[in-house]
Amino acid sequence: MNRIGRTWDTIVDRHPIGQFTDACLRGASQVMLQNNPLTGLLILAAVAWGSIRTGTPAVVVGAVVALIVGTFTAVLLRADTASWRQGLFGFSPLLTGAALPSFLATRPLLWVYLVVGAAVTTVVTLALSNVLKTWGVPALTFPFVLTSWFLLMGAYQFARIGISTLGHPALPAQASSRLAEVPYTFGFLAVGMLKGVAQVFLVNDWISGIVMLVALAVSSRVVALAAVLGTVVGTLVAIGLGVYGDQVGNGLWGFNAVLTAVALGAVLYRPSPAVTGYALLGTITAVCVQAALTTALTPLGIPTLTAPFVVATWLFLLPKRDFAPIPHHERVEEATAVTTARPKR
Repeated sequence: MNRIGRTWDTIVDRHPIGQFTDACLRGASQVMLQNNPLTGLLILAAVAWGSIRTGTPAVVVGAVVALIVGTFTAVLLRADTASWRQGLFGFSPLLTGAALPSFLATRPLLWVYLVVGAAVTTVVTLALSNVLKTWGVPALTFPFVLTSWFLLMGAYQFARIGISTLGHPALPAQASSRLAEVPYTFGFLAVGMLKGVAQVFLVNDWISGIVMLVALAVSSRVVALAAVLGTVVGTLVAIGLGVYGDQVGNGLWGFNAVLTAVALGAVLYRPSPAVTGYALLGTITAVCVQAALTTALTPLGIPTLTAPFVVATWLFLLPKRDFAPIPHHERVEEATAVTTARPKR
């Protein structure tokens, strides 16, 4: 794989179009916090399969168009070359491009709305990155969340931007009144958990979830395992707390947990038993944050998107814990320093 990767890098570096294509593929993989063009290609294939299979081909078209527009906007704005080459300005626009056709009616004007939204998402990425570097945390998918919230809420005021599956503003219902009897068989749970992986890209298809896990394994088996852990934990916690059964079957309580588990358990902290426990707690927190934000946003008629993942991950990054084992000589030096600095009584 290393030799293939070097060959690919040599080929794409020869021409600007190759560099741009490589950046777009990496952007697709960066949704899952990976920097691998093959992973990105497999993910896009999974999105295409799932959106076509579920009768929503506009989702993959929107995702690809927005990925290209977002990355090109970063080039036009002369963003840091290393950053856009790694796909860091492509993943949030991609999600914006997948979200708009998922919730809004597929009309000609939607595509103008989408292209503008993708470009704006890149601008928001630059803005939030400058703000958040003060606290030393990444923007993650928050540029997508913020931009999409504005675009979706704005759609209520635009007669020529039709609303399709976007839930209309309403007061949150009591959970007890929405419970449904669902046979939680192994097959039902397995399909729901796989859909939880695919729902990261707003795709409701379990086969796409499998392909995405394979794509992650191509980049890192640890990341793929973290994704599996995330969707399993997120789904089981949601069931245990009594969420609506159909939502479990559609993977709607898995995707934020997947992203949180990958970020905390395999990417932003060095994997270890302690990190696994920390990431597990963060994943459970993401489920609770999702429930809270669903309650808060239902009156506004907009979905939580990946905001629960962003909030939970920020909260678990800000303590800046170092879970790496401290070498023996450093422990000795630290103990000596503490002893020396202790005031005399």
